[in-house]
Amino acid sequence: MKHFLTDLRPARAVRRVLPAAAALLLAAGAAPAALAAPHDALPGNWLQLTVTRGDARSSDTRGTLLLCDPPQGHARAAEACDALARSGGDVEAVPRDTGRVCPLVYAPVTVRAQGRWNGRPVDYSHTYSNDCEREALTGPVFALDDEEVPEV
Repeated sequence: MKHFLTDLRPARAVRRVLPAAAALLLAAGAAPAALAAPHDALPGNWLQLTVTRGDARSSDTRGTLLLCDPPQGHARAAEACDALARSGGDVEAVPRDTGRVCPLVYAPVTVRAQGRWNGRPVDYSHTYSNDCEREALTGPVFALDDEEVPEV
């Protein structure tokens, strides 16, 4: 009889653990949806912005959520929202600083903007030769730092 009870203990333990394991798996499956929900539920115009300095192996990435109703997200949020409003949310059409002269120094900067503008999805990514070129071509949109890029 003792041998029979010993054989049942593992089965009972498994029955106790299975519901907890199933709950963990369900929670893990629901986590990505929970993380995605806040951005999907944001009203108005918004962009998740990232700036990565260096090559693909770089870990110098900064990011922020730019909200434009009212403008907030980085030091030049009001200017960024204004520039995006003038371009209809198209980062490539943001007014450019055509008079700016940038040094011929290769220090790559990759930018990315994902979000919604006037109800349309935005997904923009581009690598610029350096910060000066990024600033001249995208204005305040990716100016996540307090300091502006110095002119040369």
